[in-house]
Amino acid sequence: MLSYEIINQEDTAIIREVYDNDNSQEIFEQELDNALEAGYKYIIIEPTQLADETVRWITVGNCISKIAILTGTLSIGIAYPWSSKPLIYGPLCMVSFVCTGLYMVSWQFDPCCKYQVHRDPRLKSLQKEDNTPPLPVVIERGSDTKRKIVHTTVTTASIAYCIWKLYEYCK
Repeated sequence: MLSYEIINQEDTAIIREVYDNDNSQEIFEQELDNALEAGYKYIIIEPTQLADETVRWITVGNCISKIAILTGTLSIGIAYPWSSKPLIYGPLCMVSFVCTGLYMVSWQFDPCCKYQVHRDPRLKSLQKEDNTPPLPVVIERGSDTKRKIVHTTVTTASIAYCIWKLYEYCK
């Protein structure tokens, strides 16, 4: 059994990989939902399938947020020197808008968006090279307020700036 002394036990939920019946996967998912709703600082997920799905969900949310920021910034950066090229900065602005909208609708109210995959090198050092089961995934609760503010602000600024540049171009 893996020892979790690295992480504070008081504020940690552990989803154990114990297969008691045919509904074990549903039980794991319910335990994860309960831990997310309870707002534990750390959640350790032992079941491999659930851990993979959780990491994938967090990664997709992070990717959508980063795409919104990147495309919004690029659209402003391109609209500034090349205001006569709305076919370049317009679609970038639209991608930023769609990604921000998607994040706000799909991820903002999901308790999982408050978590990031914990990448502690001390946990990696516990991984063995033989055929033992993989280490569990550890997710850590943090604030996503800055991310929401940044991608919403960048998208809003991008839309406003691109509309202004498009208005000047069409005059």
